[in-house]
Formats: sequence, structure tokens, C-alpha cells
Amino acid sequence: MSTPSSLTLEGKLRRDAGIVGLLFASTTSMIGSGWLFGAYHASRIAGPLSIGSWIIGAVIIMLIALCFAELAALFPRSGALVHMSHASHGEGLGQLWCWLLFLAYVPVPAVEAEAIVTYANNYLPWFIRPGTSGLLTLTGFVTCAALLGITALLNLMVVRWLLNVNSTITWWKVLVPLVTIVTLMTASTHWDVMHASPDSYSLSGMFTALPAAGIVFSYLGFRTAIDLGGESANPHRTIPLAVIGAVVLAAVIYILLQVAFIMALSPGDLAHGWSHLSFKGEMGPFAGLAATLGLGWMATLLYIDAYVSPGGTGLMYVTGGSRVLFAAGEMNAGPQALTRLNRFRIPWVAVLVMWVVGVLFLLPFPAWQQMVSYITSVTVLTYGLGPIALMVLRRNLPDLKRPFRMWGAGIVAPLAFICSNLIIYWTGFKTNNFLFSLLAIGFVLYAFHYHFIARRAADDFGWPHIAWLLPWFGGLWLLSWLGGIGGGRGVIGFGWDILVVSIWSVVVLLLALRSALGSSETSAMMARMDSTS
Repeated sequence: MSTPSSLTLEGKLRRDAGIVGLLFASTTSMIGSGWLFGAYHASRIAGPLSIGSWIIGAVIIMLIALCFAELAALFPRSGALVHMSHASHGEGLGQLWCWLLFLAYVPVPAVEAEAIVTYANNYLPWFIRPGTSGLLTLTGFVTCAALLGITALLNLMVVRWLLNVNSTITWWKVLVPLVTIVTLMTASTHWDVMHASPDSYSLSGMFTALPAAGIVFSYLGFRTAIDLGGESANPHRTIPLAVIGAVVLAAVIYILLQVAFIMALSPGDLAHGWSHLSFKGEMGPFAGLAATLGLGWMATLLYIDAYVSPGGTGLMYVTGGSRVLFAAGEMNAGPQALTRLNRFRIPWVAVLVMWVVGVLFLLPFPAWQQMVSYITSVTVLTYGLGPIALMVLRRNLPDLKRPFRMWGAGIVAPLAFICSNLIIYWTGFKTNNFLFSLLAIGFVLYAFHYHFIARRAADDFGWPHIAWLLPWFGGLWLLSWLGGIGGGRGVIGFGWDILVVSIWSVVVLLLALRSALGSSETSAMMARMDSTS
């Protein structure tokens, strides 16, 4: 283990990641527990319209990913999402955003571990409480904690070794869904099920399924290539290619999986409508369908994959989250201990924090769908800053050399921001009320520490640059309360809610641009970050 003094001299990450390693890092982050459960939950919410849900989700995520592809090439550093917020709105927002990113990353390995034990519970009924919607037993909790520990230990390897392990896992994770698609389509005998029970689903379900069924959650992993940017030998070229390529690959697989899942259903499975879709083995949906169709070998393959796919995704999210924490220490948004590296130049303290806090997240969200709703909402919230940061940098540094320049940024970036807010709204009031309450408490604690414990000057906090967060977060909370999704009051009907959220998003975007740093301040912040690279 390196000593703290040597870390000061050698505190640089290795640049061993190539295009294939980064592409597979993002791909394996996207093809995890979402493919095992997403099609089932989407079918219950939106029926055959769930196919449209995956298409819409892919389009929305691609809009966001295109913004980040340009930004990532400008910030080829590990934990780049932290640095982007510093460059657009200063240190105050950067420090707040760092911890928002941490809250988005840290629960994902936990939800992937829970996906593993949920599938395993079909043949080892020790992990899930009978008669519940996925609540963990004590044995299940301890097992999930142990699985998180394994991903943390693997993350202490040299990044080249880690990505080699991940590349092997990713080949498996891509091939098994493809085999599943072809096999289910070939074996299916009820192709007309697409038209069954048309009264048991609605058009609104196609949109609410985006967060509720884990569709957006499944696509969110594209950011892993960005997080590992500081460990790539040629980040300006490899990061945009990896980000865009991973989204396209995952979208094709997920859309075809949804089609194959629906085709494999029988009319009896839909006897009580799509919302009450039920069949033997539904706790492991694809494996259950395979068994029903007499494909025992495929069911066995899927039970094996239920370890590999979520495990690989959890592995990469521990990697990405630890790099965000590393960047937090690097930019003084967190303790300097987060930048400590082991002899392989891996931020071991950050990895340890990811494991400890990840275990805690098994407590308040002890079921896959409950955790997915929270993760989707907070992650998309953090992504919302990307389009804003892109527009600020385009305005403040128009002549800056951009290795990847997105066409039509003036249209794509606002659309990406609007879509981010719509996804948060569609998550529903119950989840958003928890999320924004948590953020409010966290902000108050942070401000108290800053002003009264650290006793730093109020002018340095950056109030002029972060005040726009109040109408953004507060407005989304209010609209969610007025809407009719997930416990809302139902004052705003479907269709009108999309219009209102879109208009409010434009207002917030204008406030954010007005509150951003000036050209000289952005240049100074970029120079400061370059000095630490």
C-alpha cells in the first residue's frame, strides 16, 4: 500500500483503457439487471406499448449522451461529471453536484446484488420474504453485502486487468440476450398476443414505464466510459465513440428483448389483463418463460447469467462511483483521503466508501423496483446539468478546440434537458418527494458545515451561481405533487403535464444560463483543472 507522502508525488491514475475497454465498460453497465426484469415490469405497465417505451427511452438517453460525448472529450479525466459542473457554475455547484453524483452511483451495485439474489430465490428460497414484492430476508441482506464486497475487492486491481475481466464478462452479457431473443422468437407459438386485453393498458403507461419499469435505469450506464476518461490513452477519440456506441448497442438488444418477451407469452398469462400478467417462475421472468416453453437448457443459462449480468454492472458502477469520489477529493469537494491510491494506482479509499454506503442502501429500498425508481430519478437529475454545461461552454468558450462537436447543440441540449425533467416527473410524487426531501436536508447540512463549522466566507459559497437550483428542484416537486403519477393530486392531466413540465424546463434553463460563470471565470476554472491533470 502506498504511503500518503508517496501519493502526493505519484497520485496519478494509469492510462491503460482503450476504445474496446471503454465501450465494453459502458455496455456492461447498461446490460445488467434491467434486461432480466425490465421487459416483465414494462409489459405489466404498458402492455405491448412497452416496445415503444424502450424506443422512446433510447432516443431520450441518446440526446443526453450526445451532450456528454462532447463534454467528456473536453474533460478527459476520471470523474469528469464533477469537473463539468465546476466549469459551468463554479466551485459551489461543483461540490454539491459531486455528492449528487455519489448518491446516484452508490445504490446501483446494491440493486444489482439484489437482482442476483432475487433470481437465485427461485431455487434457493432463503433470500426473499414470502408473500412480499421482493423484500430481503436477513440472509438475503448479508448475501447482498458480501456480493458488494466482492465487487469492491475486484476494483482494487490494475484498471487494465479490471477492464480485461469486464470485457470477457461483456461478451457473455451481449451473447446471452441475443441467444434469448432468437430462441424465444423461434419457440413462440402465440404471435397474436400483441393484441390481447387492449383495455388493460393505456398510452400514458408507455411513458410512466420509462422510470417505473427500469427502462431509463437500464440505459443509464453509458456514463462509465466518461468516468474512466482519465485512464484512457486517447480520451478525446475513444470517449465519444464508446458513449454513443454503447447506447446504440444496448438499445437494439433491449428493444428486441421486449419483442421476444411479449411473443413468448401465452393467452393464459394475460387472463386478468396486462397489469396482472402472471406465469410460473415470474420472479425470474425470462427463465420462467423459457421453462414454460420447455427450454430447460435456456432456463439454466439464464439462471447463470443472473449472476454474470448484474455482477458485471455492479462491478463497473463501483469503478465509476469511486472515480467520482476521487474527483471530489481532487477538487476539494470532499476529503483529500478520497484521492489516496494503492500500489496499482487505484483510489482504494473511494472504493471502500462505495462498499460501505452501498450496503446501507439495501436498508431503505429492499426491493428491486423501489430502488430503481429512486436511482432513475436522482441519476437523471444529475444528467440534467450536462446539457446546461454544454450550452454554457459553447457560449463562454466558443473558440475552444472540441475533439467531438455535436451538431445542432442549440436544439439537442434543450431537448435533452426537457426530457431529463420529464423522466423525473414520470417517476411519480412518492419517489420524488423522498428524493427532494433528501436533497433539501443534504443542502442544509452542507450549508451549515460551510458557514458555521468550516467558517468559510459567504461570498465563496457561490450563491449567485446556485440559486437557480431552488426553482428547478422546487418546481419539479410541485409539478410532481400536482400531477397524477405515483401519489400526485391529479390536478394536471396526461398530456397537459408534459406541456407544463416542458415549459418550466425552458424557464429553468434560461435561469441556469443567466446564473452561470462568465467567460473569464470559466477559462480560469478550466486552467485550474488542467494544472491538476
